[in-house]
Parts: sequence; structure tokens; C-alpha cells
Amino acid sequence: MQEYKMDTIRRSTLSQQVLEQIVHLLMSGQLKPGDKLPAEMSLMKQFDVSRPVLREALSSLETLEIITRRPRGGTFINNKVGSNPFNVMLALSINNVPAIIEARMALELGLVTIAAEKITDDQLERLRETIDSIQENADGDYGRLDKEFHRIIAQSADNPVVEGMIDSLLVTHEKTDSLISYREPEITIEHHIAIYEALKRRDPFESFTQMYKHLSYVRSKILKDYEKK
Repeated sequence: MQEYKMDTIRRSTLSQQVLEQIVHLLMSGQLKPGDKLPAEMSLMKQFDVSRPVLREALSSLETLEIITRRPRGGTFINNKVGSNPFNVMLALSINNVPAIIEARMALELGLVTIAAEKITDDQLERLRETIDSIQENADGDYGRLDKEFHRIIAQSADNPVVEGMIDSLLVTHEKTDSLISYREPEITIEHHIAIYEALKRRDPFESFTQMYKHLSYVRSKILKDYEKK
């Protein structure tokens, strides 16, 4: 069994430090794309953590598409992890809420301006459908519909260079969405309609402005609750 050079994990830091240790093993070259991780019992012993802590860290790494867990086959570092360093940095900063929100803003504001020039009529129609569905589910949890709205915009930018960042963008969306303590459907619908109308007019400046207004509002609401904790 291979032994990696790693620090013992303090129990108080739980799964985040396990995640960081595995990412550091990747960055140092001790782990490489395609490598199979040791069995759970071995990792628990090397990190000195419980099975729930280890599995929480592995689940986060799988969400970030850094690893793949195969039933009865083991856990593997994804072959393409080296081509998407954004996921690695996201893994290291996943609990840095202000940084996650800023990363989401940086990606979405750039993508929405490109989308204004490239979005198709079919994609615009799908955007409108998500807005209509949020209106119909205003009293429920419409987080999935909100995520779909932003995913359509990101994909409509149709740029292969930034394509690998879209999954990371959606991870930041899930992280920020999970921190929202209360929903305000009227405001969400108002903001989404304004973004949709700007995209429909193929206006990159107005699309940027309306997306910034929306994301700034989300940031203020999340950080207000975050700073109270």
C-alpha cells in the first residue's frame, strides 16, 4: 500500500482539510490523473479521521469532478483534472463564501455579455420557460429552476475555451443557493425578466448591467446572513 506524505488531520477541521490534503497531493504530483486512491480504511488511517468525515470530503471532490467513485471498483482521480485547474482552486476555497460569490460574479458577468451576441431563439424560449415555471412555483423551492436559468445563459456563450468552467460555475451556484435562508420570488422573477429582455435585444451592455444588479443583490443577501454566523 502506497503511503503519501501528508499531515495528520485535526478532528476539529473535519472534511474540508481532508479535501485540501487530497488537492495538495495532486498539486505536488504525489497523485496524478488516473490514479486510484487507497481504500477507505487506509485513507481513514492516514488522515486519522472517521468514515463520515472522509466520505463527506470525497463527495465534495466528486461534485467538483476531481474524482470518480465506481461501485465495487474504487475511487479514481479523473483523467481530465489537470485540464480544469479552476475546479482545484474551487475545492480549496469552497468554504470561503465571499470568494465563491466573487468567482461566480466574475464568470457570469463575462458569459452574459458573450451570450447577448450568441444566444439563439430556442435558448431564449427556454429562458422564458424557466421564468414562467418560477412564477408557477413561487411558493416552493425553485432553486433548480434558478440554476437552469443561469446554466442556459452560460452555455449559450458557446465558447469551448470556457466550457470547462461552466460546471464549476454551477457548483458555485449550488453553494451560494444553499446559503439563501429565505426566498423572494418576486425579486428573482423581476431580475430574471430584466436579464432575459436585455438578451432578447442582443444588448451586451444592458445584459451585463442587469446580471450585475441581480448578482449584487444575491451577494448582499447571502453575506448579510453569513456575517451573522
